[in-house]
Amino acid sequence: MDFGVVLQTNPPARDVVRLMKNAEARGFGYGWTFDSCILWQEPFVIYSQILAATSSMTVGPMVTSPGTRDWSVTASLFATLNDMFGNRTVCGIGRGDSAHRVIGKPPSTLATLRECMHVVKELAEGREAMLNSKAVRIPWVRNGRLEIWMAGYGPKALRLAGEQADGFILQCADPAIARWTISSVHEAARAAGRDPAGITICVAAPAYVGDDVAHQREQLRWFGGMVGNHVADLVARYGDSGPVPRELTDYIRNRHGYDYTHHGRAGNPSTDFVPDEIVDRFCLTGPATAHIERLQELAELGADQFALYLMHDARERTLAAYENIIGKLST
Repeated sequence: MDFGVVLQTNPPARDVVRLMKNAEARGFGYGWTFDSCILWQEPFVIYSQILAATSSMTVGPMVTSPGTRDWSVTASLFATLNDMFGNRTVCGIGRGDSAHRVIGKPPSTLATLRECMHVVKELAEGREAMLNSKAVRIPWVRNGRLEIWMAGYGPKALRLAGEQADGFILQCADPAIARWTISSVHEAARAAGRDPAGITICVAAPAYVGDDVAHQREQLRWFGGMVGNHVADLVARYGDSGPVPRELTDYIRNRHGYDYTHHGRAGNPSTDFVPDEIVDRFCLTGPATAHIERLQELAELGADQFALYLMHDARERTLAAYENIIGKLST
C-alpha cells in the first residue's frame, strides 16, 4: 500500500511545503491538497515549490473540479509541472463541492465531469481534444503523462469512475462503504471491458494516533460534515432508501445546513450532527495498532493507497507515528 498526505493550502505556503517534505522523508509517496481557491491559496503555485523541495513525491489536488478553471488551463498547469519535474503529478477530480458552492455554483453534472476528464488527460498528454467545438492540442508537450483519479460516492459516479478514470478516490475509511464502492467501480470497469486491476484505489480519511480517543473525535468530527455535503446530494437524488448503503446516509438526518467558512477545519460548528460512531468509522483513531488493523482491512478490500488528511492539532506527531506504521506494514 502507498501512502499520501492531504493538506489545505493555508498560508504561509512555506509551511505546506515543509510538511510535504517531512512527509516524503517519512515514507509518504503522494502529496495532496484541497483545491478551493477562495477558501485557501492557489494550489498549483504551491505544487511547483513542493516538487522542487522533494525528490520523488507525486502531487495533485484532492480534488479539483470542472467548474473553477478553463479545462485548457487545468491541462496546461499539469503539463507544465510534469515537463519541469518529470511527470510527478496526478489529477484528483470530482463534481465540485466547496470550490463551487462558495462562488455560487452547483456541482458539475457527471456528463460534464466525463468530458472534462477526457479533455484534460488528452491535452496534458499531448494529444488533440475537442474544446468548445474546436480541435486543440498543446504543441510543446513531450512524453507527458497524467493519471486522472475520480472521487465520488453515488452509483452513477462509481460507474463513471470504473468506465473512464485511472484511479478512484473514496473519501471515507469505513470498510463497509469501501467494500461497496470498490466493488461497484470494479464491476463497472469489467462491464466496460477494462481490467479492474488497472484502476488505482485510493482511500482518503483523517488519521490521528494516540490513546485519547475523545479528543481525537473532536478534532476529526469535521470530516463527517465534509462527507455529509456529498451524502446530502445523494439523498436528495436517490432518497434515504435508495441504492446507497445506509451506513453512508443515515447519519445526516439531523444535518441542518453547512457553513463553508469552517470547511475542513477542526472544531467546525456545522458538524454537531456527526455522532462519535461516524468519526470512528470514517476516520482512523486510537493507538497505532488500531490503525494498522484498519489499513490491513482496507488493503484486503482493494485499497492501493491510504491518503491521510492532516487537519488537526497533531500534524507532526501523526506523520512521525505513521513513519513507524508504514515501516511495520511494509515488513
